[in-house]
Amino acid sequence: MLDSLCGNGEQLLVMEYMSQECYDKLVAELKELLEVELPRVKNELVEAREKGDLSENFEYHAAKRSHGKLLGKIRFKQKVLKFARVLDTSTLGCDAVGLFRKVEFTNLNNNAKMTYTIVNPHEADLKEGKISIKSPIAEALVGKAVGDVVEVQVPAGVLRLRIDGITV
Repeated sequence: MLDSLCGNGEQLLVMEYMSQECYDKLVAELKELLEVELPRVKNELVEAREKGDLSENFEYHAAKRSHGKLLGKIRFKQKVLKFARVLDTSTLGCDAVGLFRKVEFTNLNNNAKMTYTIVNPHEADLKEGKISIKSPIAEALVGKAVGDVVEVQVPAGVLRLRIDGITV
């Protein structure tokens, strides 16, 4: 993932761990962009160019913008995949909260029980119970063990969470 900038303005690329499922999904998305979307957008660009004066050709400028956006998406996915490392979840322990662990915890403010799996940002999906390791809740939970209580600053205030269980 593109994480930060170096002093000379270059972007620092960081290795990113992901599940095999996420890696396969990103590969499929990239393949779709390269084999289906890119030829379609290139064709639109050619058709718009053939319509005459480019300086006043709205379709040409729109096609050019679409082409540029698509190339940006392709480059981003290529960089993510270049620095991706698939993590074998069968080797993970359950002694502490970490990436690809399912965490059961209780919100001590209202006694609500919740279960989330900590995943990389590309896999995060609240509907599926997956939160990004870069989210405030995950950052507070990482490295903690069953029974630990953590406080997390979220937009709604401070949450007090007790870790009830950790599984892979």
